[in-house]
Amino acid sequence: MKLIRFWFKFKNDEKLTAAVRMGCGVTAFHLDDAKKILSEKVFKNEPYEIEECKENIDVSTLDANHILTNMHPPSVRAVWFSMSYT
Repeated sequence: MKLIRFWFKFKNDEKLTAAVRMGCGVTAFHLDDAKKILSEKVFKNEPYEIEECKENIDVSTLDANHILTNMHPPSVRAVWFSMSYT
């Protein structure tokens, strides 16, 4: 099964860490799979609101100073940004 890179932005929430306020990168089999990974790894099964989701994100379009230098390879099923959620 083919993996898909997703980039998520979330509604402003003071509970979000600075890294999560920038967004989260997740590679998964499909959108529901990505949301499951987010829920378990990033939000620890607490509620969250997605503001935007980009499918098949080209990682080269993301912030070079903060995101590209602080991410895991996006080629495996996991959270790849932020690195603290893998």
